[in-house]
Amino acid sequence: MTVIDPDTQAGWVPEAESEEDAGEDMPLSLRLSIADTLTLGNATCGFMAVYFTTTGILIPHLTGSDESGMARHSAATAVILMLLAAVFDLFDGLVARKLRSSPMGAELDNLSDLISFGLAPAYFVLVYGMVADDAHQRVSALAAIVVLLAVVLRLARFSCVTMKDGMFQGMPSPFGALTVVSIVLLELPFVPTLLAIVGVAWLMVSRVEYPKPRGVLAVAMLSWIVAAMGLLAAWAFDAPGGQLLLQTGCALQVVLGAVIPLFATARRVNTFRDNRREARTAQLP
Repeated sequence: MTVIDPDTQAGWVPEAESEEDAGEDMPLSLRLSIADTLTLGNATCGFMAVYFTTTGILIPHLTGSDESGMARHSAATAVILMLLAAVFDLFDGLVARKLRSSPMGAELDNLSDLISFGLAPAYFVLVYGMVADDAHQRVSALAAIVVLLAVVLRLARFSCVTMKDGMFQGMPSPFGALTVVSIVLLELPFVPTLLAIVGVAWLMVSRVEYPKPRGVLAVAMLSWIVAAMGLLAAWAFDAPGGQLLLQTGCALQVVLGAVIPLFATARRVNTFRDNRREARTAQLP
């Protein structure tokens, strides 16, 4: 309310009586829920993954440092942070369904996913193209752009397209990001690595249906993430068999990324055949 000073005829607005009153007047759209806090943790992990990729892998390479152990630790830390981002992304949805979610929760989730599962893995691919012996920097940069744009398109489509309950259209961005990083960590020749990365990007924008991680599937996903963190830690600290364990885990991640679309496609074909069979039966006299 504006008050007029009778002596000066100047208007002034009284300050809020207390912080509590100011908080009560705050619009609902500006209040963060518990789920929103977890979503911000997702974004933070994605940013820190970019930080460790830069300071631990890219900068030592550009300065000619021979500390391969530092690069290994930083690569493991960056991927572990992406895995933690996936954990935050898993739990913010569960918490939002159990408790209230703020009106800006969906927007926060998309923006955080873009950082952690779009920018971070794309930057990881870009740096890989700069430090790997047999890689081509410009081609790797193009592959990184493809990954980033695939995540952008997937998240935009997710906000516009309504799917049946319990299903995603296209590979979920957390799963896609971890698959891309696993392909890089496998240390395959450059051309197969590039083709696999582009294939994952295509799956993210495809119409292949993926089940949402709920119930038993959510527990299985969380267990897999914890196991992957252990494999990365063993590799980072050069534990006996750590390299073999990491490559086995990465190979399993890539196989899952390839097998799930096959099962989804087979299910759609069987459903189509059943519908045609029922239609033909209904037309018989």
